[in-house]
Order: sequence, then structure tokens, then C-alpha cells
Amino acid sequence: MTARVLIVDDIPTNVRLLEARLTAEYFEVKTASSGREALAICAQGATDIVLLDVMMPEMDGFEVCRRLKADIATSHIPVVMITALDQPSDRVKGLQAGADDFLTKPVDDVQLMARVKSLVRLKALTDELRARAQTGQEIAVEDAMRTMDAANADGGRILLVDSDARSADRIRGYLAQSHHIEVLSNPADAAMQVSGGQYELAIVSMALGEFDPLRVCSQMRTLEQTRGLPILLIAEDSDRARVVRGLDLGVNDFIMRPVERNELAARVRTQIRRHRYAAELRQTVTNTLALAVTDELTGLYNRRYFDRHLSLMLDKAREQDRDMAVMLIDMDFFKAVNDNHGHDIGDAVLKEFAQRLRRNIRGVDLACRFGGEEFVVLMPDIDYRQAEGVAERVRTAVAERGFEPSGARMLTVTCSVGVALNEHELDTPEMILKRADVALYRAKREGRNRVVFDAA
Repeated sequence: MTARVLIVDDIPTNVRLLEARLTAEYFEVKTASSGREALAICAQGATDIVLLDVMMPEMDGFEVCRRLKADIATSHIPVVMITALDQPSDRVKGLQAGADDFLTKPVDDVQLMARVKSLVRLKALTDELRARAQTGQEIAVEDAMRTMDAANADGGRILLVDSDARSADRIRGYLAQSHHIEVLSNPADAAMQVSGGQYELAIVSMALGEFDPLRVCSQMRTLEQTRGLPILLIAEDSDRARVVRGLDLGVNDFIMRPVERNELAARVRTQIRRHRYAAELRQTVTNTLALAVTDELTGLYNRRYFDRHLSLMLDKAREQDRDMAVMLIDMDFFKAVNDNHGHDIGDAVLKEFAQRLRRNIRGVDLACRFGGEEFVVLMPDIDYRQAEGVAERVRTAVAERGFEPSGARMLTVTCSVGVALNEHELDTPEMILKRADVALYRAKREGRNRVVFDAA
């Protein structure tokens, strides 16, 4: 995972140290020596995350953060504040200024990379939602972004997974005044519990006896109902390596023991507020676009929307030097389904196919009905190996289980898939689609029910 990181610090030695660490991990790094310079760089729109020093002349980091979060154009950029101050009150002050996280000097490499990678994933999802809003011309992006200010964090519904009764009581006591807390003492029941409740945050203790806490997190990320649920780990210093693995699994944040009440409250507020904001933004995008740009039968986006969004995302991929893939899918011998069983059965199969497609692509991928029994998926920020994995998952999900429309016998349906990546600077949407179409034709010619990649 790569991203554009802005380091803001008036001390050159600090800047060079952070720059070396991040460059070694293949991040693209920019630097600023003052708050005003940082605001100007962020306003240009080419920043994925800001590492912001607190103690600077003229304008300190708290003020820079407040200004970034108050501006609609930059409020979505994650900010990690870095300072030599180590009092809990300073961390809380930074979080209340709008910072997404807080690190203390000297910066620990593990915590630095963990925080950056976690927030970059969040930024990628936010960017995709904003881009989809931009594609639908009627959407007022500014109105959607203002929902962030309106999203409060009171009365959150929280599931606390902790097998230690005393620890659980202490954490519940810290949060119960502002939120609704349910405690689960048996981690093995976490998947069932979380899927049945409308939770807005899961807090998972790393001390679960013989039960692996990362297994709990993995199950939450696997379930359809809880893929977007924020997860906060409570860890010991000795758990740092496993915390990093948890962040790779999709954990959103962590806090170290001994847990400081105000810091926990601030981190919980941040996660719940962010979760409510994302839900509101998704709903805004969905409601505004629904009539004009979705396919009435399947509920997927339509060809009109895809054509416009592909152009936008290709420009973005080119500007950021990132990969992008297009997956073209055709249902094999679908005409026979309509001819032998009727168009009502054919429509039911198309609906079920669309549901399986949705369930087996990534959250940032865009699925559309291209026309008839042909579908297309736009996959941003993806390489060949990842694209192959998604395409095979979709193909398998269609072929491994029959389709059983109401009132009809079980039908065996397969699909052929062609995939193309943006491989040249001069690629156009039409060129990428053409290569995907050529790959799809090869898949059909070579026996169908297979995935074929086409090189430029």
C-alpha cells in the first residue's frame, strides 16, 4: 500500500528521519516547515495523510489541524499529530482538534507504520465515495462533506469483547455515561453476537486467554453485516507485533494499557463519529444517484454511470501513478435460460448473479450492469495478483452453487471473465475496455467458465 505523505516539522533533522522511514516503505513523501506551507500544500489536493508536529512557531500543530478539519476541501485528510509532549491531556487535545491519531517522540517505527497504513486505508475508501459523488453530476459534494460536522458521537452502540470481568467493568465504567455498552465474555460467540446487533464500534481486548483476539477481528471483517464496523484493540506493550497484524486485517485503532480514561473516550468518539459520517455519506450518494444511474433490475450502477466513472478514475490513477483494472463478465449460454425457462426466470437469475458479484468484490470496487447478461467491475488501486484473486473469487462464487429461482428447478450457471489493467500512459477508457473484451472473448473461446488476462 502506497500513499502521499506530508511531513510538517520546522526541525530538518526530524523531517529527514521520518522521510527516510517512510520512503523505505515506498511512500511518496512531501515536506513542509511551517503550518501555513502545510495548509497550502493540502489545499492543492495531492495529500493522503499528514504527519504534523505540534510545537512550531507562528502556528502550532493544533491550530493547523483545526484549520484543515474546518475546510471542506481538506477535512477528509487524515492527520497524525507528532510531539515530544507525553501527557494524556495533550493526546486528548490533539484528538479534540480533529486529529485522527497522535504519536509521541521519539516515534516508534511499528506504531508509525501501523497508524499510517490504517489511516491510508480509510482515506482510500473516503476518496472512492467522494469520486462516486463527483461522477453523479447532481450531487453536491460540499453538502455530503458537511455531514461530517453534523455527525456527533454520543449514544454509540458498543460491543466490548473481554473475558476478564474486572477489566471489562473498568472499561464499561469509563464509557457508560456517554454510550450503550454490551460486554461479551466468551470470544467464541463474537461473530454471532456482532452480526445480530446494530453496533457502531467493537472494542476487543488482546487478553482473551487461549482465544486468539485476531480471530475475532477477522470474523468481523469477513461477515457481510460487519465489514465496515470500526474495531479498537486494547493491547499490552508486548502485543505490538500482533497489533500490526490486526491493522493489516482491518482493525481501525488501538490503545495501550494502562488505559487512560480521556484518551479512550476521545478515540471512541473519533471512531463512532467517523462510522456515522461514512454511513451518511454512503446514503447521500445512494439516494442521489439511484434513479438516474442504477440498473432497475439488478440495483447495480448502469452503463452510463460506468462510462463516466471510468474516465474519472483513470485520470486519477494516472495522476497518482497507481494501477487500476477493469473486469468484464459475461454469463455463459444465458440465452438458453431465457429460451427454456422464460424471461421472468432469467431476470431472477440476473438478480442473484448481481448479489453474488457484490459479495465477492472489494468494498472500493464498482460493479455495473453493462447490458443484457454482461457485467463490468472497475477495480482501483489494484495489481495483477490482487485482480486475479478478485476475478477468480467471482467466477467461483457463480459456478460452485446452482441458481434456484422461485418456482424453477436448480439451474447451473457459469461465467467467463476478461481482465485488463491500465498499463500505458496513453491508455484511454476505450482501450482498456477493448483489451478486457478481447480477454473475455479468449475466455469463451478456450472453454468458458474461466478468467483470462489480456496484456497491452
